[in-house]
Amino acid sequence: MLSAVTVLPESTQQAVGYPSLFLLVAVGALVPVVPTGAVVSSAAVVALHQTSPVSLLGVFLVAAFAAFLGDTGLYWLGRRGMRSRNGSKWLQALRERAPEDRLEQAQRKLREHGVTVLVLSRLVPAGRIPVMLACLIAQWPLRRFARGNVPACLAWAATYQLIGILGGSLFAEPWEGLLAAVVLTVVISAAPALWRKVRA
Repeated sequence: MLSAVTVLPESTQQAVGYPSLFLLVAVGALVPVVPTGAVVSSAAVVALHQTSPVSLLGVFLVAAFAAFLGDTGLYWLGRRGMRSRNGSKWLQALRERAPEDRLEQAQRKLREHGVTVLVLSRLVPAGRIPVMLACLIAQWPLRRFARGNVPACLAWAATYQLIGILGGSLFAEPWEGLLAAVVLTVVISAAPALWRKVRA
């Protein structure tokens, strides 16, 4: 399947790839079980092996926009849950993914540094949800959250695209670069949780 990527014409790859990338990243932002970083890195590897530099720009823009829409949608659903007497399944899911100590830390940093913490939270594995919940508890309006989330999503898309470019540039074959990018992304994502367990 991976070797087929090199056979398909570039226009076909883009016609199929961009909508798939958008859908996976947007759904991954709403339901944080899809490894969106690995998806973006993989798409960057494929784009790197195409002849047009527009492909890399397309991956960056599509990934950032999808992440922004997904985050904004999740925040909107969380705000609805905060206003509801019975809460919501989305708010409950956010609370389950934000341990009490991480949430307290996120709230403290949000009070001290404001939007900067929101930008950095997108770059730290498992950092996005506690900070988003802290924004909900602090009753940030949707507009304020969205303004801070724009640079966060741009930085996130650029970081994971760079991981893909690094992985893809090390190997001549796209499937080798794809594998390297996925492994590198998984290692980066798992490192903080592993470090916390070692310290505990």
